[in-house]
Amino acid sequence: MARRDSYQAHLASVPLFAGCSARELAKIAKAGDEVRIAAGQVLTQQGDAGREAFVIVEGTATVKRGGRKVATLGPGDSVGELALLDHGPRTATVVADEDMVVFVLGAREFAAVLTEVPTLARKVMAVLAERIRVLDRQVFA
Repeated sequence: MARRDSYQAHLASVPLFAGCSARELAKIAKAGDEVRIAAGQVLTQQGDAGREAFVIVEGTATVKRGGRKVATLGPGDSVGELALLDHGPRTATVVADEDMVVFVLGAREFAAVLTEVPTLARKVMAVLAERIRVLDRQVFA
């Protein structure tokens, strides 16, 4: 149970879930699983269909778009949140730099949480709307 509590803290730091209550975070934490990832393992492959999201608990990963490194992620960072909503193609390849522990949340489990906690859907939409506004300002500023 202590591990689930730590997932809640990590989930609270993920922008997509930042506005969630402790109760909502507990439901999300219960819906996911801890997975160990070996160094060099691919978490997401650019262009592949996405079916889950990852929250990094321990370790780091490199993010590449079009084969070019664009970021390094570490504890508290997340990958693949959009896949929870649309199963769309991955926008980047993410590879573990070292052995990692990640919290994995599948789209089906997330959909069940949305059904159980309808207020979460509004919070998720608000976060995504803000992301769109930020991107819009970057592109059209």
